[in-house]
Amino acid sequence: MAEREPDAVAVSGVRIRLPRERWDHIVREHPELEGLQQQVLATVEKPVKVLAGTRGELLAVRPVAPGKFLVVVYKETGTNDGFVITAFLTRRIGRLEGRTVVWPRQ
Repeated sequence: MAEREPDAVAVSGVRIRLPRERWDHIVREHPELEGLQQQVLATVEKPVKVLAGTRGELLAVRPVAPGKFLVVVYKETGTNDGFVITAFLTRRIGRLEGRTVVWPRQ
């Protein structure tokens, strides 16, 4: 029996999967996220805001420490499915300013 992929429900109500291949990519590129899989999923479910990406992706943002944010980039592929593309920690949240805020609605 195949193991079910970890997932989260985005603020839009869409199920967002975290495939093993994507998680392996994330921790290879951002080893500081090793062991933070649940925080990545929680960021999708309970972000402080969701921003529009440049190619149809969405960026869920959530603070994880004073001055430090977890950003999870994901794609909704339909009304009931989507997947995490990548995730990273940043202190430079200003780099994301200027993007369209998708949630909460302004």
